[in-house]
Amino acid sequence: MSEAPRILLIDDDETMARYLVEKLVASGDLSVTFHTNSRAGIEAFSSNNFDVVLLKFGMPDMEGFKVIKDLKQIDPECIVIALIEKEEPHFLEELVRVGVYDFIGKPVSLDRLFFIIRKGIQLHVWLTGRNKLATSLTEQNQTLQKQNAFLSRRLEESTTNLTRLYEDLRSTYMRTIKVLAKAIDAKDHYTLSHSEFVAKYAVAIAEEMHLSTREIEVITEACELHDLGKIGIADSLLCKPSSLTPQEWEEIRRHPVTAAKILEPLNFLNDVIELIRQHHEHYDGSGYPAGLKGEEILLGARIIHLADAYEAMTTPRAYRKTPFTKEEALYEIKRKSGTQFDPKVVEAFLRIADKIDPVKVANRI
Repeated sequence: MSEAPRILLIDDDETMARYLVEKLVASGDLSVTFHTNSRAGIEAFSSNNFDVVLLKFGMPDMEGFKVIKDLKQIDPECIVIALIEKEEPHFLEELVRVGVYDFIGKPVSLDRLFFIIRKGIQLHVWLTGRNKLATSLTEQNQTLQKQNAFLSRRLEESTTNLTRLYEDLRSTYMRTIKVLAKAIDAKDHYTLSHSEFVAKYAVAIAEEMHLSTREIEVITEACELHDLGKIGIADSLLCKPSSLTPQEWEEIRRHPVTAAKILEPLNFLNDVIELIRQHHEHYDGSGYPAGLKGEEILLGARIIHLADAYEAMTTPRAYRKTPFTKEEALYEIKRKSGTQFDPKVVEAFLRIADKIDPVKVANRI
């Protein structure tokens, strides 16, 4: 059985106090203590847990607001119901200001008094529960902080080990994929080392455009893997010496998307994958696979596209045994600036064109 709510009555009129105690106890499951002296009442409140205090204002031994102040110092959330002689607006405002829960004037209406007391008890139970919960949460939080400190140390150790393991796995994956990409280039002796030279040109352009070290690293990896999607294309088609049919050309055009799908499970290559997916998009929107144009195309992809085109123009192919001269290739790139190629990328490339060597035929045959 739960403990009965406890009421403290402080009233110097002993006859009225005994009358109220009798009625309160008879009204239900209430425990009532009364004192006719303010200081005795305050002392009782400090040593007992009362749900509600009924305080008569106008007692001669201590001013009422001083009693409330002392009670609030003991328990800031104590529920005080004031018993007053007259209901004057200014006085009532002052009661509210000092934290009185409610008031009741004379003659005392027992029904109203019981109602206010019951509501006050409910509020006190709620406040007590809230405070216990807050205390419990504080204690649990302190415990969790200690546990977190311990776990943080363990996590830091584990993270170091996982980071090392992740880097090892990433390195293994990259080595495997790059070997596969080189094998695709080697299918045709004309494209041997194609990806390496595309990377060389793209890095030179990126450096000329003052891209960050991280951006250049992503571009380099994308260049090394940009033709990975050709793994699904037959050798006879890749090495076909004559013009491609529309159906064959459509198959070739799928290789950026195929490469992206192959690499998709490797989350650490997300930035690289997007460059590969877009490296055949044209500045005017006529490229593939999505028909992106202008700034919709990632800058790294625009750089790779130009480097890839220049490398293809300046080396022999199965469909074109005689490559473009450097001058012819540069003319073609200038001519297609603003249509196939980004003008800013073209400008950067032209500034460093004399520093790169397109003569690679001897190394391919």
